[in-house]
Order: sequence, then C-alpha cells, then structure tokens
Amino acid sequence: DGRREMSRRGFFLGPTILDHVTPRMAVGREEIFGPVLSIARAATLDDAIAHANASSLGNMATIFTQSGRAGREFRERVEAGMTGINVPIAQPFAFFPFSGWKGSFFGDLHVHGTDGIDFYTRKKVVVTRW
Repeated sequence: DGRREMSRRGFFLGPTILDHVTPRMAVGREEIFGPVLSIARAATLDDAIAHANASSLGNMATIFTQSGRAGREFRERVEAGMTGINVPIAQPFAFFPFSGWKGSFFGDLHVHGTDGIDFYTRKKVVVTRW
C-alpha cells in the first residue's frame, strides 16, 4: 500500500482512507484520530445529517456538495462543533475554538480561541466613582 514500515513498538497506522463507513462498524461509532479519513456516503442530505446527528459524539462533520443551499442546511442542522463544507478536515486555526460537542467535549472550556484565553486569564472588574 506504499506506507513505510513503522516502529514495532506502539500502535501506529499510516495514512488510511476508510470508504463506505456505516454506523454498524466500530469505526462508524467511535472517534478516530490520526491520519485516518472515514467516508460515510448518504443518498440524500437528510440522510447525511441524520447519520451525523445519530452519533453520541460531535467533534467534526464535513460535507462535499455543489449546492449552496445544501451546505447552509448542513451547517445549521448538523450537531458537530467543527463543521466543514467542501473541505476534507474542518480543523480551524488555533485562534478558533477546538469545539467538539456531545461526547467529544470534556471539561468546562474549549481548548483554543477565547475559551483558551479565558482559562489562563484572571479577570477583574473595577467600579469606581470620583
């Protein structure tokens, strides 16, 4: 498959594309991090949104479409903290929040963006009158 052999210590996987992923597959129900792209195909926009929203996780969802209407509807209805339209990975720059939803989110604040700044900031309110 063209991959270089990895270290035998640990668990490593080279870049991998998994196509025709369904919710019946473990990879269709679990979060996979690393150089792995899971492709779930849907016959209709409603099917695609229902597939994404049926998951207990909500880190990222991406749709490829030529329809602006479909992209906007996906953006508004999908339950994912990072949503992409016609991009392979909806990973923003560091100043945007890494904002997983549902079971993909841990803690009180998101890692990047203003939440990350808030975490390391001690705020103070001063009310004065002279």
